[in-house]
Amino acid sequence: MTKKPLRVLIVEDDEVDRMACRRAFAADGSCDIVLLDAESGQLGLEMACTEALDCILLDYNLPDLTGLEFLARMEVDGAPPLPVIMLTGADSAAVAAESMRRGARDYLVKDMDRRYLAFLPAAIQRVLREQRLIDEKRQLEAKFRTLVEQIPAITYIAALGAPDTLTYISPQIRLLGFSPAEWLATPALHGAQIHPDDRVAALQAVGASRMSGAPLRHEYRFLTRDGQVLWLRDEAQGVTDEAGTLLCMQGILVDITPNKAAEQTLRQSQEDLRRLAAHQETIKEYERKRIAQEIHDELGGLLTGIKAYIGVAIDRAQQAGAEPDPLLVDVTALAQDAIDSVRKIITDLRPSVLDQLGVWEALEWYASQFEQRSGLACECDIAPELQALELGPERSTMLFRIVQEALTNVLRHAQASRVDISAQTGEGGLLLTIRDDGKGIDASRLLNGESWGILGMHERTGHFGGELRITGSAGQGTTLTCRLPLESGNE
Repeated sequence: MTKKPLRVLIVEDDEVDRMACRRAFAADGSCDIVLLDAESGQLGLEMACTEALDCILLDYNLPDLTGLEFLARMEVDGAPPLPVIMLTGADSAAVAAESMRRGARDYLVKDMDRRYLAFLPAAIQRVLREQRLIDEKRQLEAKFRTLVEQIPAITYIAALGAPDTLTYISPQIRLLGFSPAEWLATPALHGAQIHPDDRVAALQAVGASRMSGAPLRHEYRFLTRDGQVLWLRDEAQGVTDEAGTLLCMQGILVDITPNKAAEQTLRQSQEDLRRLAAHQETIKEYERKRIAQEIHDELGGLLTGIKAYIGVAIDRAQQAGAEPDPLLVDVTALAQDAIDSVRKIITDLRPSVLDQLGVWEALEWYASQFEQRSGLACECDIAPELQALELGPERSTMLFRIVQEALTNVLRHAQASRVDISAQTGEGGLLLTIRDDGKGIDASRLLNGESWGILGMHERTGHFGGELRITGSAGQGTTLTCRLPLESGNE
């Protein structure tokens, strides 16, 4: 495919120089150049606006305009942003620097022997390569801005090593009440509008990210121009070149106020449910205690009375020299079994030792009872400093029920031969640990949300600001850890 020839305009009042340029391009085979010429600055400006040009060779000294005036008029007349190579008649660094500052891409000194003509083709190709890169960059920037300005977030580009310096901010900054120009012109505006309670942490996170180039993800409250409080999530990533060198930080500010409101609503709902569950547990414990008391007083008393009457009847028969009726002997045994069952039911409902002696003695007693009933070795170790610690009825009940549920799970599922209970103090709180040597809990059971016993232990602990954790591995047993903060009154 034949390449399109380059169209170059030379603005030069010296006809000999124009002809020399034409011959130089014709003799050079590195590129195909179509040379157009203008003998005055005004004609050159007209051709720059009307002709499809790739580059302009501009003589600095023209009869009607200087090269600097030509460059200024190009912008005023609306000429396309063409690359310009300045041709100066003297090796003047000041003229060259000013020309480059005004928009020229390069300059060549017109020496008396016209040796500069040999450099023109290469200079033109170099300038055009630079122009293509500039055009591609401009197109990419335009696409980038078109893309980011359509998303519902504020996009920015920040310089590395300068926490307050932004090189770009998208028009969505108006959502916060500020214009892009105002935001870029006032670097301290961002920090000043962050909520005072979040300012220090937010500025530290943002500053550390922009100084090091590390990724940023931070949430903070922000005050809009009209005083409205919004929650923003500030996220940024480093932008690198092909060699992996960090160039800048590109980030977004996302309004997450609705998410935060939903989180707060959900958190409040969870707290309400937790309080409701705790209230129900309190009612349940009260009912258990009441029922246990009534069973003890009513049913226990009746069974004791029945057994006593039967015993009297047997004693009278023996005193009369007769053998007691075998049915009465069997009824006596049945009555005793019933009394034992009532005692067990009362103990399961509400152990009297919990109310009479406290939680620590109750745990030791329950561990011994569990060992007798299950046949598993059960060791209970209570730290000496806890013996004098009064937790209060609600916390005491909570700890007892957690131990009760945990030991029930060990008996049902662990296939263990030993379980150890430990209660210690540390880090300003109470640490309860229950460890068995069984097969280890299945991790899926902890995550399926269907183990109501485990869920209940979590809720009981969470109500008092504690944390419950269950870990286990196959063949290594299961460990339950309950951390409970101590109230100042308890301490």
